[in-house]
Order: sequence, then structure tokens, then C-alpha cells
Amino acid sequence: MDSKTFVYVTYIRTTPERLWQALTEPAFTERYWGVRLESDWAEGSPLAWTQAGVTVADPEQVVLVSQPHRRLVYTWHTFTPAWAESVGLGEDVRARIAAERRSSVAFAVEPRGEQVKLTLTHDFDPAGVVHALCTEGWPPVLSSLKTLLETGEPLPSP
Repeated sequence: MDSKTFVYVTYIRTTPERLWQALTEPAFTERYWGVRLESDWAEGSPLAWTQAGVTVADPEQVVLVSQPHRRLVYTWHTFTPAWAESVGLGEDVRARIAAERRSSVAFAVEPRGEQVKLTLTHDFDPAGVVHALCTEGWPPVLSSLKTLLETGEPLPSP
């Protein structure tokens, strides 16, 4: 096997259009994730990742699939020294994760009556440590997204 895959499914009382907005609008992603994702969301377009005051843009950090209100896939962000310092990650760990094959994340959006089924699939380097970091991180991010869409407020930061 040449990858590790993390899959997470949740059901959210919202519309596909509103969920797409939550996945693609910088002010929205910042509310539930603490990350501003900026792109025009066209396939092949660059994706800028801003977290803790540090913006990371890289030519390999791109949108792979963009089917509004249905499917979004992009490459995972670049692990720069400035980013690692801003989130409190040691240089030893940053260097290890920066050496891994770049992962990708996919969001599948499926209407289900008054709710939407959201399936996140994140594909990783099988020999890497990004898998462990992200599989711990995705459940709280997606829970906060669900809470924000259903109540108007994200979950409090831990």
C-alpha cells in the first residue's frame, strides 16, 4: 500500500451551497478552523494558507478538483519554518513532516434532505507523521464546522 487514508463522515443541517461557502470563504474557515484559506477555487489555482499570522503560499499548494457544492480537493499545505514556529511545532518535527510526500484532502458534499453528508478523505504518505497529526486535528475542526453551520457559533477553542 502506498498511502494512509483518513476518512471522516458527518451530517450537517445545512445546504450544499452554505457548506461550500464554509469550505471556501476565508472569513468562514477562520471562524471554525483558525485558518484562512484563500484561492479563486478554480482547478489548478494556488491556495494560500494563513494560520497564527503566518501565510504560506507554494506553487505545489493547489486546488486539484473544484465542483462547487459537490466536491473540493486540494493539496495540503507547505510546512515552513515560520509556520512551525507560529504554531509551536519544533524544528525536528517540522523537518520530518516537510520531507514527506505532499498529502491531499478531499471534501465530498452530498445533499440528504434537510441535511448534507460531508465526507472528508485525507490521503497521506504511508511512512510519515502528518497522518497522526491530522487524524487528531480533523475531528475537532469538522465538529466546529458543523456547530457553526447549525448554531451560528463555532465550538470554543480548546
